[in-house]
Amino acid sequence: MKTLNDFDFKDKKALIRVDFNVPLDGNYNVTDATRIEAAKPTIIKILEDGGSCILMSHLGRPKGVQKEFSLKHIVDTVEKIIGVEIKFVSNCIGSIAENAARDLNPGEILLLENLRFHEEEESGDKDFAEKLSRLGDIYVNDAFGTAHRAHASTTIIAQFFPNKKCFGKLLAQEIESINKVMKTGEKPVLAVLGGAKVSSKITIIENILDKVDHLIIGGGMTFTFVKAQGGKIGDSICEDDKMDLALDILKQAKEKNVEVHIPVDVIAADAFDNNANTQIVDVFHIPDGWQGLDAGPQSIKNFHDVVMQCKTILWNGPLGVFEMENFANGTIELGNSIAESTKNGAFSLVGGGDSVAAVKQFGFENKVSYVSTGGGAMLESLEGKTLPGIAAILED
Repeated sequence: MKTLNDFDFKDKKALIRVDFNVPLDGNYNVTDATRIEAAKPTIIKILEDGGSCILMSHLGRPKGVQKEFSLKHIVDTVEKIIGVEIKFVSNCIGSIAENAARDLNPGEILLLENLRFHEEEESGDKDFAEKLSRLGDIYVNDAFGTAHRAHASTTIIAQFFPNKKCFGKLLAQEIESINKVMKTGEKPVLAVLGGAKVSSKITIIENILDKVDHLIIGGGMTFTFVKAQGGKIGDSICEDDKMDLALDILKQAKEKNVEVHIPVDVIAADAFDNNANTQIVDVFHIPDGWQGLDAGPQSIKNFHDVVMQCKTILWNGPLGVFEMENFANGTIELGNSIAESTKNGAFSLVGGGDSVAAVKQFGFENKVSYVSTGGGAMLESLEGKTLPGIAAILED
């Protein structure tokens, strides 16, 4: 696996695919700069080597050129975070981009305009990728969030850099972290899968059953498993058409000696509302008119005991409706348990949109080993798929 350490960037122009697809408010201010901060170590390493950086990214889903999706809106934020003046150019290909790249001196950074202003980016057009490739000497992919897409700038472009392509620090770290869970993790290995639907996690569950010793199932998908086993779930969310699948997962887990842990009690509410009436009930006996919205106290204790005995932990999905304060406790306590286990030497990886949001919201970012930046890419990796953006760098 080639990384930045395999190259000397002195007097070289690094063409870097970053993921600067950041949220903007109505005045085009960046509201969450996490992805820009995540790219900083790669950019700084290249500048310190004596190289220059040409940054390419997409922003949003524009249909052609739309000024609200221009990357010029983020220039000030990137400058503040990197601490270097950013040159911006109003296209990512053509003479304007080529001239700006040619004139770039060591230590300088050029940000190209939104790749998706050209439809050829998403269609993976080879000619478009070749035009992008003219801008740099070495291709660096540091955009894990788009590594599962076979787009021109993430995959196709790599063929124009034989022996001159590598992973940036962020992408290398993402690959390493997933490998620690899926391949090299110290046992016992635990996967915590939460969220609303079994259907969105089927392929992950099936792929990780061979890799884990313990599986905690939480969140809304709990109730599909409970109802499948004959439990009464009241008005709780349930995928009736996935009940046979839930039973099959439990059967497979048993055959593979994987211990499956499901909540034994829940905080039930008489409405999907933060101010609803609540009661703690047995997960198999939720009254009609009530729905489970968070893990109960005994479940939290049980999960804590499991987390504390495991050496490698994957957390993907919350245990309850954490967006509502009164149903956030299960997710917060799980975070506390994982933080404590991490402090005691376990490796913990958090990935997937909702769990990353929860980790940030409740201040666990620096208390776990690694927080993945790529939602869809992370999930596809856990499903056992080879991501096109990663495969393109590994190919000679």
